Amino acid sequence: MEPSKLVQMLHKRYETLATQRSNIENRWQEVADFFLPRKADIINKRTPGERKDQRIFDSTAQHAVELLAANLHGTLTSPSVPWFSMRYRNRAFQQVDELNEWLETCTDIMYQELERSNFQQEIHELYYDLVVFGTAALAIEKEMGQDIRFSTRHIAEIYIAENHEGRVDTVYRKYELTARQAEQKFGKENLSEKIRKSLENDPLEKHPIINAIYPRQDAGGLAKAAKDKPFASIHYCFDSKTLMQESGFDSMPIATPRFTKDSSSVYGHSPAHTSLADTMMVSKMAEIGIRAAQKQLDPPLMVPDDGYVLPVRTSPGALNFYRSGSRDRIEPLRTDANNLLQLNQEERRQDQIRRIFYVDQLLASTDKTMTATQTLQMQEERLRLLGPVLGRLQSELLKPLIDRTFELLLTQGVLPPAPEELQGQDIDIEYVSPLAKAQKIGDLQNLVRGIELMTGLSEAIPGITDYLDNDGLVKYIIKVTGLPAQVILSDQQVAEMRQQQQEAAAAQQEAQQEMQNSEQARNVAPLLQALQANQGQAE
Repeated sequence: MEPSKLVQMLHKRYETLATQRSNIENRWQEVADFFLPRKADIINKRTPGERKDQRIFDSTAQHAVELLAANLHGTLTSPSVPWFSMRYRNRAFQQVDELNEWLETCTDIMYQELERSNFQQEIHELYYDLVVFGTAALAIEKEMGQDIRFSTRHIAEIYIAENHEGRVDTVYRKYELTARQAEQKFGKENLSEKIRKSLENDPLEKHPIINAIYPRQDAGGLAKAAKDKPFASIHYCFDSKTLMQESGFDSMPIATPRFTKDSSSVYGHSPAHTSLADTMMVSKMAEIGIRAAQKQLDPPLMVPDDGYVLPVRTSPGALNFYRSGSRDRIEPLRTDANNLLQLNQEERRQDQIRRIFYVDQLLASTDKTMTATQTLQMQEERLRLLGPVLGRLQSELLKPLIDRTFELLLTQGVLPPAPEELQGQDIDIEYVSPLAKAQKIGDLQNLVRGIELMTGLSEAIPGITDYLDNDGLVKYIIKVTGLPAQVILSDQQVAEMRQQQQEAAAAQQEAQQEMQNSEQARNVAPLLQALQANQGQAE
């Protein structure tokens, strides 16, 4: 397709996506004003350094956002503990030690690459966007010879569309570059005429750019040429509709998770959306309360409208003179305001905001006085509460993130080459986050309780333990606890070791029998000699 026609087609799609998104932009602006003011430039564009928190008089909502974002970070992608592993979908490969060791080596390298990159900073920012806007975007890129790079895109820049399966496969991004930055990114020969002139006159002038990422209909498999890859990436100038760069990706380079969503919209719904009304009311109540307190502490003054000509002094210790024996004095205007009712209403709404953001459950789980059992029960409760959300985040964030990272590292030679027998085989992601571990530990405890119950009934029901497969129990425990393959022996090695132990035990038993026989022979020998001597004397 000719560049001009391609850009025209893409821009028409952009206008359609922009129209669809316009219905939710006002909502985003409102939640940003109260929950995340540093990103409150969806519609109301502000100059750098301008205050964005003028509407906030209560910090309950902001604190709830910070707590939930931090909890999601520690729950799903904790920097201190492993939070994912990989396994083969083909169970036969799971029993091969060499293949498991290769997969664990790849997993270790991926953790190292993530730790060396800016992943933790950007993923934490993404959780803020999820909790506030309900939709977030994380770009995952890597240039040859460089570290993998992550970037959380501002929701104001992102326009998305879904495929027939409800998965986001089209992402448009409208952003700005200075003329100098555009030259560095695209080359001077690929710039529009307007940007070239700006490059000469004012290199720091910003220009809007559109980046369209969408699936190519005629692409198949992994292509060598960027223009033939399954996902197209087109950059063009918004003002002049000039094509500046055409490239592609083997997989979608931007993960766009949604906190929750309904079928009527491609964009997500967040706790901030749910608690917006309460938050606005609390902020208004706090503002009114502040003004009421000001009136009580520094009340308005009543001054006689005649005969008082001196200036009114309101500073501490000031003297104001009035005529003796008259009522021409300055008196405070008492409003008799009672804030108890307002405070009760404000506290109720603050509690409601905290419940919407799971604050009570999250803070309870950090109680150091809780026992291990109570902690586990609390973790299981959190899992049930956040279960639907975590399920969506695993499919829309974690899996695309890990798949994309694995693909980039493998194709660029950072990971060791895969064994030949793995060609075309699928690899599944297994999450080992704290909540996932809590769920598995709960399953393990149920197993232990079941075994204890069967053992206790063995006297009343002889043979009940015959139903237990000891080797199967051990394998299940290994799977649940996540023991690494390097410390686990294969079935063949276990069989050989057991055979050696049996042979050693048989040899030891034989040796003991021979020793016992020889000992008996030594004890019998004196008796035989005595008997022979007695027989000789008798003769």
